[in-house]
Amino acid sequence: METFSSQIQKLIEELAALPGIGAKSAQRLAFYIINMPKENVTKLADTLVTVRNNIQYCKHCYNLTDSEVCPICGNGKRNHRVIMVVENPRDLAAYEKTGKFEGVYHVLHGAISPMLGIGPADIKLKELMVRLQEDVDEVIIATNSSLEGETTAMYISKLIKPTGIKVSRIASGVPVGGDLEYIDEVTLLRALEGRVEL
Repeated sequence: METFSSQIQKLIEELAALPGIGAKSAQRLAFYIINMPKENVTKLADTLVTVRNNIQYCKHCYNLTDSEVCPICGNGKRNHRVIMVVENPRDLAAYEKTGKFEGVYHVLHGAISPMLGIGPADIKLKELMVRLQEDVDEVIIATNSSLEGETTAMYISKLIKPTGIKVSRIASGVPVGGDLEYIDEVTLLRALEGRVEL
């Protein structure tokens, strides 16, 4: 016996299909939306459709934007000679929150993963190599510390080194507040190798 009408159940299923939304959260969101004023629901629905229809890749960095060039690439105060390579727009947003990086980005939209059938041609690597034909001083590889991220970083490094452009990798290691006894050996080794002078 079904608990909810078919339309309510359909809404719950659609919300539960979103990443990070479980069945209970989907049900809570569904009832919240149902109880919203109709004009707010219409506004939400219109916003979803508008965003989906208008979002595109920035022609330089492949970040998501609603214009030809994203705000970062369009900012003349940024150092366009330093490019940080990230896996996805969420990683870019995380670095932007620090307020410390003054260069520009290149978004790969994925990482190399032979196990998942994702090769170099499936991410925005060719587009990165085209960008490197301009005046670029350094490429900072900021892919995740996962197996896929490390594979991608090594592949990019091998592609770029022959060009003479400086290639660096973000440091990784012990998180702030982390107890050393609970941290794996690879992370500890990375922390040791990425040490800085005090």
